[in-house]
Amino acid sequence: MSVHPDLHQHYVLACQNLGRPEHPFIAHVLEEADKNDKIRWTKGITLKIAGNNHLVPVQRITGDDLQVLASVLCNTVFVTGLDLRCNVLTDAGAKHMAAFLQENSTLRYLNLMFNDIGISGAELIAGALHRNETLVYLRMTGNKIGNKGGMSFASMLEINSTLEKLDLGDCDMGMQCLIAIATALTHNKSVKAINLNRPLLYSQEEETTVHVALMLKSNSSLVELHLCKHEMKNFGVERLCEALYENSSLRYLDLSCNKITHDGVKFLGELLKRNQTLEILDLNANRIEDDGANYLSEALALYNRTLTALSVVSNNISGKGLVALSSAMKTNIELSYIYIWGNKFDEATCVAFSELIQMGRLKPNCTDVEPYEVDGHVYLAELSHGLQKHYYWTPSCGEETNQDANASLAITAVSEY
Repeated sequence: MSVHPDLHQHYVLACQNLGRPEHPFIAHVLEEADKNDKIRWTKGITLKIAGNNHLVPVQRITGDDLQVLASVLCNTVFVTGLDLRCNVLTDAGAKHMAAFLQENSTLRYLNLMFNDIGISGAELIAGALHRNETLVYLRMTGNKIGNKGGMSFASMLEINSTLEKLDLGDCDMGMQCLIAIATALTHNKSVKAINLNRPLLYSQEEETTVHVALMLKSNSSLVELHLCKHEMKNFGVERLCEALYENSSLRYLDLSCNKITHDGVKFLGELLKRNQTLEILDLNANRIEDDGANYLSEALALYNRTLTALSVVSNNISGKGLVALSSAMKTNIELSYIYIWGNKFDEATCVAFSELIQMGRLKPNCTDVEPYEVDGHVYLAELSHGLQKHYYWTPSCGEETNQDANASLAITAVSEY
């Protein structure tokens, strides 16, 4: 049994040595960590110093606060995760974090989402990962690192062989760095999940999708890929499907919030007839309509037996298409999760999904609707369930990774974190 540490005491001394005031929330988190039994058995803990904590009054941390914290954690072997989301860390704070990543050899998870890190901060952090050999999961979500900052991460992916999950969603990246990242992933063998959501693209030619498709033809390690808000149309979907005929590793494909119609889903339907790897398909907020739902239903009912979760939320599907999907579930016992809210429910839809739930074919925690009856008529109410309900936020109480509300965690876990 290892000696029980005293993080809080070390923090107090570090504040005195550096002439900085104690940050009340950091002090609170370190005091709580000192009581954690996991430390005694060196299992490792994650320090959650998020600036959007609803249960404790939080003063958001700055670069100066991070400098003191980093000096405390530098040689602390039992802290394996650091959640600093929604604070006010700037490029100056990123400089301290980069220095910490170069010296620390135990941190596996780092969450910096929605701070104020820009181009130079991104370059420093990516540069530190050229040498860091322990970090497994990095979230840079929502930091406006732009195209130049994204290029530094593309260069890092050419060198780093440890990182497994990288989240660069909502970072204002452009076409150039997306193509560079796709090119790097052609050779990178360690990254298992990458989020490239919401880039700033000014071309209608879908060049980035073409390069991602080329990458998928040769990459054999990527398990999870997020391409939300890429302005993707049917041409891009066709390119991706062509690539996925040759790919045997991708299990989770997120194409939500694009411009995919039923013509594009026709290619996905043909892919599902032959693909034996894909487990999660997210088509949330496209416009596949009844014809698209029918293409998916045919593939799922008669051919595919590997897809576990499907989201067709807000796709302008009416009763005909939704009933077809419910019928497919009766013959396909592998499809366990389905999300349909935001479409055009008629009574046939409500009855069909009510029957699936009542007969036990569709578990209540595996869908986003719940049946209820008024005056002899069946209706569906919305449940707060989905594939990525906890991507941007965490609940004020209860489990942060509740599998009912965040099904993707239950289906495709690609690393420890």
